Amino acid sequence: MGKKGAGASVGVSPVTPVKTLIPGSRLVCADNTGAKELQIITVAKYKGTRRRMPKAGVGDMVIASVKKGTPELRKQIVRAIVIRQAKEYRRMDGIRIKFEDNAAVLMTPEGAPRGSEVRGPVAREAIECWPRVAGIVTIVV
Repeated sequence: MGKKGAGASVGVSPVTPVKTLIPGSRLVCADNTGAKELQIITVAKYKGTRRRMPKAGVGDMVIASVKKGTPELRKQIVRAIVIRQAKEYRRMDGIRIKFEDNAAVLMTPEGAPRGSEVRGPVAREAIECWPRVAGIVTIVV
């Protein structure tokens, strides 16, 4: 048995942001793993209707391909968490949040971040769903 808290912990956020990122969408990789740009292949744990495209929003885990970055990471299939989206969404207190770009951070299959720091702001909903990402974040919006 591993240490307490060593496994992937997934929280719950009361806000469900508008899901607008579909397969083929390009995301900026906001961590220091060496990847620069990701392309969504599918959304992990998505249960949908027949012939409907899977959609992702802030806090969702996606399976993506690295399009730009270091030669070791390029053309690799990775898991990532969406931390920012350009489409605005509404929080419970009435505030509307939107970001300048769509961004994600790379994760291991167990749910731990692969990088050691995140560039730029991170949505609070992503932190609530993935507490282990909070350890490498500097700005939470």
